[in-house]
Amino acid sequence: MTASPENPPLALYHRDFGGVGEPPLVLLHGLLGSSRNWQTAGRELAAGRRVFALDLRNHGLSPHAPAMSYGSMVGDVLAWLDAHGTGPVELVGHSMGGKVAMLLACRHPARVARLVVVDITPKAYQWPERLREFDAMNGLELATLRSRADAESRLEEQVPGWAERKFLTTNLERTEGGWKWQIGLPEITAALPELEQNPIAAGDSYAGPALFIAGEKSGYTAPSDRAVILGHFPAARFEVIAGSGHNPHIEAREAFVRAVTG
Repeated sequence: MTASPENPPLALYHRDFGGVGEPPLVLLHGLLGSSRNWQTAGRELAAGRRVFALDLRNHGLSPHAPAMSYGSMVGDVLAWLDAHGTGPVELVGHSMGGKVAMLLACRHPARVARLVVVDITPKAYQWPERLREFDAMNGLELATLRSRADAESRLEEQVPGWAERKFLTTNLERTEGGWKWQIGLPEITAALPELEQNPIAAGDSYAGPALFIAGEKSGYTAPSDRAVILGHFPAARFEVIAGSGHNPHIEAREAFVRAVTG
């Protein structure tokens, strides 16, 4: 599904990390993330680039919509590029955002000066732990919630990892009457089976410069994926960030920034 009269692009929220006058670089977050995830790395990248971080649809401060396909997200990003007159950009995508970035680069190569994909590859994934997390989030009784710490405690049985509980509850927003999910939780939950899939078709390719960054301790990528990547991105280079898991832009920020800017 792509942008159409029935599925128009959404006006995405963005954060501007500075670098006025420098070449544009656009950052795309992963599932349940937001532009906030890039705040420190984004400011450091802005030393030599004009850096923007977008909130993808149903995430952060961007609008919600039932459609949550990779095509619809590509349409949103293209509309944002058009609205801001950026010209070709360095496009950096992490995890789900990496799939969006890969699809955009393949289908609209003139819009991408350089592609950076962070800890994801063009293949389908099975996320049983994500399904448990979404069950827990959807089952949280917001009407009786007292604080984020209370939410973390209630999620503990289904989400045993402390860091993951912290991450999930960053999507809770306090209101006058209590708490709500800032994300489009029903829309994302319904889209999970599609989001697990590989949006890159057999004939898709991007011949421009591409960098694929992996976390050494992450299970999302493997050396055996490189042949598949090169089939779609023949100019791809590869870098593994030592000691990092799935989020090298947070867990090993200095090494990540060096990799992107090097």
